[in-house]
Amino acid sequence: MSLPKLRNIGPKSAAWLRQVGLHSREDLEAAGPVEAFMRIKRAGFKPTMNLLYAIEGALCDCHWQEVPDARRQQLVAEAEAAIEQLPPPRYKPAAAPVRTTVLTADTVELPPTEPDEGNEGSDGNDAEP
Repeated sequence: MSLPKLRNIGPKSAAWLRQVGLHSREDLEAAGPVEAFMRIKRAGFKPTMNLLYAIEGALCDCHWQEVPDARRQQLVAEAEAAIEQLPPPRYKPAAAPVRTTVLTADTVELPPTEPDEGNEGSDGNDAEP
């Protein structure tokens, strides 16, 4: 059975699972929900805990919202423990918040402009005599 036909697994989740080497229900069962979730996370995707519940529901053939609370808590605890073992991100966060400043004629004092010699009237406006 292919992943797109598994319950709770939509096209995006199926694509993520395929990209991390989980191509069938058997692959997913062998990895388990937490390992599958962690493979996706380690690959750089940003899965939510709903994906973890969806994988569990797919393996149990139930809707992801029907996964019992005790099992959800167990899955979350295992996933959080595994997430803590991940190395820190390689990118550096921004040094400070980025602010956009919009300058208008009211807030900026512009120097007076003088027409260039020999180009008077070249902008289509005739100068007054």
